[in-house]
Amino acid sequence: MSTTGVASSLAPTDSPAPYRWRWVALFVILAAEVMDLLDAVVTNIAGPSMRADLGGGASTLQWLAAAYTLSMAVGLVTGGRLGDIHGRRRMFLVGAAGFTAGSLLCAIAGSPGTLITARVVQGLFGAVMLPQGLGMIKEMFPPKESQKAFGLFGPVMGLSAVCGPILAGWLVDADYFGTGWRMIFLINLPLGAAAFLGALRYLPRTQAGDKPRLDIPGMLLVSLAALLVIFPLVQGREYDWPAWTFAMLAASVAVFAVFAVYESRRSRAGLDPLVVPSLFRKRGFSGGMTLGLVFFSAMQGFMLVFNLYTQIGLGYSPLKAGLVMVPWSGGMIVGFGLAQAVARFGRAVLQAGALVMGVGVFGVWLTLDTAGSGVGPWQLLPALLVTGTGMGLLMAPFFDIVLSSVEQHETGSASGTMTAVQQLGGAFGVAILGTAFFGLLGGSIASSVDHQADGLRDRLGAVHVPPAAQDRVLADLRRCAADRAVAKDPAATPSSCTLLEKDARSAATSPEAAAKVPAALQDTASSAFRGGFGSAMKTVLWIVDGMLVLTFLLAFLLPRHARPEETPAH
Repeated sequence: MSTTGVASSLAPTDSPAPYRWRWVALFVILAAEVMDLLDAVVTNIAGPSMRADLGGGASTLQWLAAAYTLSMAVGLVTGGRLGDIHGRRRMFLVGAAGFTAGSLLCAIAGSPGTLITARVVQGLFGAVMLPQGLGMIKEMFPPKESQKAFGLFGPVMGLSAVCGPILAGWLVDADYFGTGWRMIFLINLPLGAAAFLGALRYLPRTQAGDKPRLDIPGMLLVSLAALLVIFPLVQGREYDWPAWTFAMLAASVAVFAVFAVYESRRSRAGLDPLVVPSLFRKRGFSGGMTLGLVFFSAMQGFMLVFNLYTQIGLGYSPLKAGLVMVPWSGGMIVGFGLAQAVARFGRAVLQAGALVMGVGVFGVWLTLDTAGSGVGPWQLLPALLVTGTGMGLLMAPFFDIVLSSVEQHETGSASGTMTAVQQLGGAFGVAILGTAFFGLLGGSIASSVDHQADGLRDRLGAVHVPPAAQDRVLADLRRCAADRAVAKDPAATPSSCTLLEKDARSAATSPEAAAKVPAALQDTASSAFRGGFGSAMKTVLWIVDGMLVLTFLLAFLLPRHARPEETPAH
């Protein structure tokens, strides 16, 4: 999301009146943002239904999300620059139309390959559509209103993140007109049409001065660099981080360096660069990119791990797991309102948000530590409300501060780069925190089984299972529970679980034992799952808090205020 810069912080007093339909246009832009955020998460919920209908292996589920993320990340910087060249309104319309067409292709897909290809189409057109929004907001809104306009992105992102899984689960279960999972894409057709028609009517037609030319070599270099960094981040855990993932990450650094040198030389030669080098000499923008990378990593990683915890660890349905996050989303709206009231404090509002969000995350940890595996939604409500409030405070001034110093000719580059950093941060967060979570999970569940070993032995002994058989069954259960928790394919049965079933049958030497041994194992496994997931979750929460502390410190790289005239009187 980016925005066009005001011509300069020293705006003339006879500047033109703000665009008449700016608030309506803002909601058109936010509607496009909602479509993107919903489609980024719905396949996580509907994936099993898609696989059951279309076939394919476990990797199919991974690629339904990865294809969208990869294609969007690769195209974002170029998409932002295309707005400078061909006009932001025009490229928004092209992106909205293509995204809607991609959604239709997803809905009618008859094979996994076709569906994955359609997801690529969605991602590429989304990369054309999304960067235009920030630029148009910066063009349409006067400085006094821009923070409020940018701040709305926070609550919208929060609501979309919460509503996406709820909507997907509801549509799949409802099976309207026998469409099943296809309805999660069909619903984009009226949404996309509304966004397109709204853009056609309300988005401003801006007249650019000298149109820059598209930097084709730069486009190829930055696309390659983005692919080299995003692909291993998205797929690394799936393949247990082999050497080639780290080789790709190292290669991406080299390609980014070549891209930076090439862009600088191109700019010095008087040619149009894809990314304007002067952007990174601006304290607000370069500091904002660093802060955004860390913050979006923390936010997206937290969302992923918490959803895994509630749905798998606590056994919540997608609908219930989504409803648990409603206080978090509501807190974002509260935080946004508070941020408007204290907007004059600029960067301090953002830093306060990071601290409040950190307190909320610690509150989640404290709740899990106090309530244990029996934690319920109502117990989590206060901490999630505080977490969301902090996030709303943080995000409300973020885009305004980062983009306030961006000049008109830098807008497209800034928009695409900022949106790409948001995607990259999300990929980093999912990779780092997801890997940490699953790395801890197997050992945590095995330890949880050990803690309940005495109770299981008592139940097995009560039905006359011999001590040697108890030892064997307990060891099998320990391995099975850990293997099942970290299995790449949730539909597959780990070999350790097959062995557990075999040993449990041989241990049940009487009809009474045959009835009670499986129940004892199931109860112990369920309790171990909740305890192990809770233990891994608490460790990850410390990592998230550490990232939020780093976000607070990185905020010192930003200017105190988006504009000098906003400095509060002393």
